[in-house]
Amino acid sequence: MTSSRPARRFDWTNLGIRVASAAVLIPAVVFAILSGKLWIPPFQWLGPVGDWPFLMMVTAGVAMLAVEWGGMSAPGAQNRTAVLIVLAVLACLFVANLRSDALAWPLAWLCILPGALIVALAAWRFGERPPDAAFGVIYIAGPVLALSWLRSMPNPISWTILLFAVTWSADICAFLAGNALKGPKLSPRYSPNKTWTGFFGGLAGGMAAAVAITLVTADFHGARLTLEFASVVGLAGGLATMAGDLWESILKRRYGVKDSGDLIPGHGGLLDRVDGLMFAALAVAGARLIHQIGWAQ
Repeated sequence: MTSSRPARRFDWTNLGIRVASAAVLIPAVVFAILSGKLWIPPFQWLGPVGDWPFLMMVTAGVAMLAVEWGGMSAPGAQNRTAVLIVLAVLACLFVANLRSDALAWPLAWLCILPGALIVALAAWRFGERPPDAAFGVIYIAGPVLALSWLRSMPNPISWTILLFAVTWSADICAFLAGNALKGPKLSPRYSPNKTWTGFFGGLAGGMAAAVAITLVTADFHGARLTLEFASVVGLAGGLATMAGDLWESILKRRYGVKDSGDLIPGHGGLLDRVDGLMFAALAVAGARLIHQIGWAQ
């Protein structure tokens, strides 16, 4: 009679590395988000910093994501593919900021397709797979435009902080619940470490974070959401975070890599760290648009 396989213990070592990485990354991200748009009196002296920290963060992020995508999808022409993806994505942002009317952001979104086509043609010339290179533009540009749009709208800080809080909370709660409670696997084929308990823990974490941010920012020009709608935003953001994480696992399985890179200790590459955020940015931006139109009143 064979003995049963021992249960996997909670990975305290990996958790410690994740916490250390977050302790460095979170303050930098929060500062970049708040730069130039601070309204809380103790921090008003930072106002003259302007939007440069945020723009630098976005530009650096796009560059690192493009390099990692090039390494996975076009290893024979990684740098050339990455440069073209960066130019295509930043061109969309340039179009969005070139105009100040209502057409600015729709035109920026439309620019994704020609940018993807140009990168696909270049990949074909490089001897790489055009669809993979083109998808890199779409995969990166969409979330970048969604995040930048959120920050350009009224009450940008509360909405942007809401996005990051929901994503981080969903990710952390999914990790903790999945490791502590274990249970049935969510998708054994593509991500054997993810469980249904982690999935539902992530949803609960996202909803709790959205409600908490809504309550905390209510007196500081916050998003002015009802708690019911805030919980829906948290649920949508949590679902998107889980979907983004799973999608990244599917992509890595397709390209035969364990991690997208080795930039962040405990996480792998930047794509491994922001996979959920990329999908959540689209979900929260959609919720912001619904709220702006008035459907959530």
